[in-house]
Order: sequence, then structure tokens, then C-alpha cells
Amino acid sequence: MMYNLELLKQHLEANWGKSVNTTSQISDPLRKMPAGFSVLEFPPSEKHNFWIYSTLGMSTDYPVNLIELHIFSLIQDSTLVELLTVTASFHQNDAPLGLHHTVNFGRPWQGDSACSFGFISLPYLDGEDLEIFNFEDNQLHNLWLLPITESERIYKTENEWDELEQRFEDCKFDYLNSHRASCA
Repeated sequence: MMYNLELLKQHLEANWGKSVNTTSQISDPLRKMPAGFSVLEFPPSEKHNFWIYSTLGMSTDYPVNLIELHIFSLIQDSTLVELLTVTASFHQNDAPLGLHHTVNFGRPWQGDSACSFGFISLPYLDGEDLEIFNFEDNQLHNLWLLPITESERIYKTENEWDELEQRFEDCKFDYLNSHRASCA
């Protein structure tokens, strides 16, 4: 299901400010990603004092689970372009990604971080204004790819996603700190 990438980009920029397209940094050796796929980089702004990286077009060839993902960073980090590209390529498999799913990054989120998994969550910092992108008679959801530790992934598997989110709230974890302690 093709949606207008320029309109989606405008939707993201209305929430986060002007972006830089990082298409030239993306390697797609398996050629799984849809035509036009890119990752946008948003520098710190008045709204958020951190970097934001967001997929653009990861669901254009996939008629179910219309989603885009974003991740936050305290620093400008081109490795997050690759991380989002690889994560988006999982979405092209037989079992697409969706809200409350977890993914294995296959490497630390940043540097030697213990966060080597991602949890797909609602975009709590930006709300429905960012989350929901309506087009034609369809709806796409912009979701937060939250870096988590292996023990947090196990906790989510053994419990429910909402218990993991409650654990995050209880431990007041710092979602921008790549060296944060595990909440599980």
C-alpha cells in the first residue's frame, strides 16, 4: 500500500522540525526495503533537546501493520541509520513488526550499551499528533523504538508489555542514557 512519502515527511517535520534525509548512508544488501525508503535525521530543537532518527517508507510495500519507527539519541549518531534500516527490514518478513513487539538489534544501541534490543512503544513524548498519520482511508502509526536490555526483553516475555512499561516508570529510567542500568 503506497502512501505519499512527502506528505508523511511533512507530518514528521510538523512535529519535530526540519530533517535531513540520510538515504546515501543506507546499505541494503538484501534489497528488501521498498523503493523510496530512507531514514530522516532531526537535530535537537525547541521541542526536544536530542537527536531523532525516523524511518520514512518502511511500510509502503506492506499492506498490514502500517508503521514507521523512530529512535532518540543524545548525540548525532549515523549508526542509528543502519540500526533503523535493519530493524525496518524485519518488517518486510512474513511476520511484520507492530506495537509492543521486541527486536534484537544484533549489537549494542550505541557504543558498549547493554541495550541491544528494541521495544516498539507508543510515542509517549509526542502523543497522537505524531503517532497517527491519516491518508486516503487508511492510518499509519509512528511508533517509538525504545532501546532495552536483554533482561528487560526477558521480563516482557515472561510478563506483559504493560508490566514492562510500568517497570520503566517505577525505576524512572533515562531513555536517552545508553549506559543506563536495566530496570529488570
